Amino acid sequence: MEHFRKLERMYAAAPVNGWFAPTLTVGQGEAEVRIPLRPDFHHSAGAAHGTLYFKAMDDAAFFAANSLVEGFFVLTAKFELELLRPVSSGEICAKARVVNEDERRITCEAKLFDSEGQLIGKGHGEFARSKMPLTPEVHY
Repeated sequence: MEHFRKLERMYAAAPVNGWFAPTLTVGQGEAEVRIPLRPDFHHSAGAAHGTLYFKAMDDAAFFAANSLVEGFFVLTAKFELELLRPVSSGEICAKARVVNEDERRITCEAKLFDSEGQLIGKGHGEFARSKMPLTPEVHY
């Protein structure tokens, strides 16, 4: 679907993603984010910092929610995460899906996996529809 490809292009063009080098795949009510890990993402104990867990899961959940809303951004209203185990190499893969939608919020769940497919984190987010349009200026 063209809307999904536009969301993927918008994500790839975001300046912050030049640093993290993630990839995004969007489907109907679902999204997947992959981030290759590097030593400069490590905290002092030698594993990936929790910000990567949050970024991967929030981004995947955000785009799963935005897959259901054409023409406008959704906004993260709330996101909770649980860090289950450390990871230091390979890549992380966040898979998110919409679990509920009403007129006010879109609720998503996310799971984060390491390169071996082991669950390393879980998240739950709520997203609100905004009036901010998705336009060519944001690479949509």
